[in-house]
Amino acid sequence: MIVLDIESSGLDTGRCGIWQIGAVEFENPKNVFLEESRIDDEDEIAEEALMVIGKTKEDLRDKKKQSQKQMIENFLKWCKTCDERIVAGHNVGFDIIFIQSKCIRYGIKDKFSEVIGVRTIDLHTLASLKYKEKKGQFKMKDGKTGKSDMNLLSVMEFCGLKDTRRVVEKGKVIKEGEAHNALTDAKLTAECFRRLLK
Repeated sequence: MIVLDIESSGLDTGRCGIWQIGAVEFENPKNVFLEESRIDDEDEIAEEALMVIGKTKEDLRDKKKQSQKQMIENFLKWCKTCDERIVAGHNVGFDIIFIQSKCIRYGIKDKFSEVIGVRTIDLHTLASLKYKEKKGQFKMKDGKTGKSDMNLLSVMEFCGLKDTRRVVEKGKVIKEGEAHNALTDAKLTAECFRRLLK
């Protein structure tokens, strides 16, 4: 299983860019992938994304860095080193859709489909079911909105892990900490999977 995380310049998969991909092979945790790229000139940058990742617009558009296309191709090549190419992550559909939309833009959709496709395992789903099994109900935002409150921070707390990362909500830093890094987040996600599966 490949545990994946990306860091992007925003949440819009059609308008923003991917500047970092991190992944770890679940069965062989020493086999990891971490690369950065420059985002495309037309990619938008959300201020909140910069707060989360601790980067500037100039960092994300640095012409000295490889292109997103090259980073994605390197990631797909790395995936071939993994025995099981089922992709897992927290809200992993977002990461997969983001990478897939870039593959379509760059004309490498066939490479994506050949290497990993769209079969995924989502940490949010597993953690939500385990939480309901233990607590008798799903973890919901404010108990009123009908929306799940099982973000990665909540999953980590449920699994007994401490989160040292920066937390940003509605454009404000509500908890200082380390800037988000795709490989660190992939490793945290993998550890949550390990604990929940036990």
